[in-house]
Amino acid sequence: MKPLQSASLLRPAFLVRSLWEVGIMFLSSLLLAIGLNFFLVPHQLLSGGVTGVTSIIGYVTNMKISFLYFALNIPLVIWGWKIVGRKYIVLSLLCILFTVWLLEVVPIVQISKDPIMSSVAGGIISAVGIGIALRVGGSTGGFDIIGSIVTRTRDFPMGTLLFILNGLVILVLGFTKNWDLALYSMLSTFVKGKVVDMIHVGHVKVTCFIITKETDRMLKQLRQLPHGITCMETKGGYSDEHNSMLMTVTTRYELTALRKAILEVDPNAFMNVVNSSEIVGRFARPKK
Repeated sequence: MKPLQSASLLRPAFLVRSLWEVGIMFLSSLLLAIGLNFFLVPHQLLSGGVTGVTSIIGYVTNMKISFLYFALNIPLVIWGWKIVGRKYIVLSLLCILFTVWLLEVVPIVQISKDPIMSSVAGGIISAVGIGIALRVGGSTGGFDIIGSIVTRTRDFPMGTLLFILNGLVILVLGFTKNWDLALYSMLSTFVKGKVVDMIHVGHVKVTCFIITKETDRMLKQLRQLPHGITCMETKGGYSDEHNSMLMTVTTRYELTALRKAILEVDPNAFMNVVNSSEIVGRFARPKK
């Protein structure tokens, strides 16, 4: 490692951010373990994905779900390392290890005797864990890694993709064990997918129209962001003043950074944000 890179790793800001990310991954694992051991496992419900596969094997063979969860995640971690990136996989692997440990530490307790309420509560709690892990650039492992690989090349909601993948696993429960349990598990998976999409908004596109007089400075600032910009000359309908209108498409996740960049250049800029139902063509600028 070069000296400059070594020094950057020791900066307080980097250390604080790293500790923050580790803390988020621990919280994510804790929520996943609580959702499973407090709500789903007591009723022999599935959360879908690799967790669901391990639960089915565990219910049938009485093997430890934590051990099976770790073993089945290894090939997915190797695949993700090659495609998604090192930081993502390091955080995901950390979350997997936390989850394996917490599944042993958190006791299996039946909080509710109602399987419907348990499926909804377990789905929501697990989804919050998955969502916050995705927001910091990691995942809880399993099908989340497959989902991240697919959504990096296809503009597709993460929660919907996870619902489809998890639904296939839950069908196995219906054929092999009990259709009532499978339907309860499907409800949990549906709720989880919707909550994940509410938290992980990387796929939601918005179009921003920015009207400003600081055209050159604004363009210089916005060109540091990964998306293209279209410039148009405009004239105020009441003031008759000439301005520039800049149009760019970004994700809702990146919107905060865009808003901050705009206000730093021109606090008097006018910005209109509208949801984009479909994007056709190149979305991000190619990296230089």
